[in-house]
Amino acid sequence: MDLSKLKPAEGATKKEKRIGRGQGSGRGGTSTKGHKGQKAQAGYNHKRGFEGGQTSLTRRLPKFGFTNPTRVEFKGINLDAIQTLADKRKLKTIDPTVLYENGLIAKNDKLKVLSRGEITSALQITAHAFSASAKAAIEAKGGKAETIITFIDKKGEQEKKA
Repeated sequence: MDLSKLKPAEGATKKEKRIGRGQGSGRGGTSTKGHKGQKAQAGYNHKRGFEGGQTSLTRRLPKFGFTNPTRVEFKGINLDAIQTLADKRKLKTIDPTVLYENGLIAKNDKLKVLSRGEITSALQITAHAFSASAKAAIEAKGGKAETIITFIDKKGEQEKKA
């Protein structure tokens, strides 16, 4: 193989459009920009969503609803997933760090335990929130449902068990 004979595959490269090179080229004169107008001028740059002076779509559409700035987003984990993990890893206590290490939640997710499925052994589960039926199911099997209280202090977010 001779490196001096390498060339791109057939059809892989195209010739550059050379504009503004005289009338004979077919791309001379206005250089494919039409006559006058804002877009034909040097230095033209438009804002994203600009519609040539027409009221833009984002301003024409109605705005409605409310976005709660203090909403807390929970990641729900069902009892059957917790029981499966406890059986597989032979665990008696489950908390967010255990679930994170096993890939069930992300590092900063707030955890809420939901009641789908059933629990077969007494587990001590620590989470940010529990559904009422999940808490009842855990305590019915002799387990313990501990809630983590999240609060924000002057140094940042902190957690404590309640």
